[in-house]
Amino acid sequence: MTTSSFDAARAGIIAVGRRLDARGWAPATAGNYSVRLDDGFAVTASGWHKGRLSEDGVLRLDRDGHVVGAGKPSAETHLHLSIYRQFPAAGAVLHGHSPQAVGLTRAFRDLKAWHFAGHELLKVFPGQTTHETEIALPIVDNSQDMNVIEAAIAPALARPGAAPAYLIRDHGLYAWGKDLDEAERVLEAVEWLIAAELAERSFRDSAS
Repeated sequence: MTTSSFDAARAGIIAVGRRLDARGWAPATAGNYSVRLDDGFAVTASGWHKGRLSEDGVLRLDRDGHVVGAGKPSAETHLHLSIYRQFPAAGAVLHGHSPQAVGLTRAFRDLKAWHFAGHELLKVFPGQTTHETEIALPIVDNSQDMNVIEAAIAPALARPGAAPAYLIRDHGLYAWGKDLDEAERVLEAVEWLIAAELAERSFRDSAS
C-alpha cells in the first residue's frame, strides 16, 4: 500500500476524474474515487461532475469515515471503506460507469461473475505474469443499501482468482490498487477486457 498526503491525493483524484470523464466513464455526476491516507481517506464529494472537480470536490475523512471539516461525501463511500477493510494493501479505489460495463450486467442478468481467460492484458493485474490464466470479475445486484452490497460481494472477492474489481448490476465498476496509478490501470484493463469480449461475441454472432 502506498499512502499519500491529502493535498497529493486530492490533486490525483482531480486528475483521474478528468481522464475517466474523457473516456466516457464518468457521465453526469456518476462515479466516486478515494485514496487512503496515513490518518484517514480522501474521497469525492457527493453531486460533483468528476470531469470538473475542483479542490472543494474532494473531502478529507478520518479513519472511521467521518468528514473532517465540511461537505457531504459520496453516498457510496461505505463501499470504498469496505474495500480498504477487506484489502489492507489497497491504497485507492475508483468507481466508473461505462456503458459497456453496465450493459454487460444487464444483458447477462443471471451471471454472478464474468470470467476472463487467455487475454494478454491479464498481465496488468497485480501478481499476474502470464496470459495463460483466468480471472473472475464478480457481479453483485444493485441496492440502495450499501450494507447489502458489501455483504453480498465480500465472499466473492475473497475467492482465489477474483479480480481486484467487481461489477454492480445496472450500475458500474469498482476497481482498486496499491495507489491511484494501479487502480486506474486495473479499471482501464477491466473496461478493455469487457469491450473486447463483447466485441468477440458480436463478431461471432455476425459470422453465424
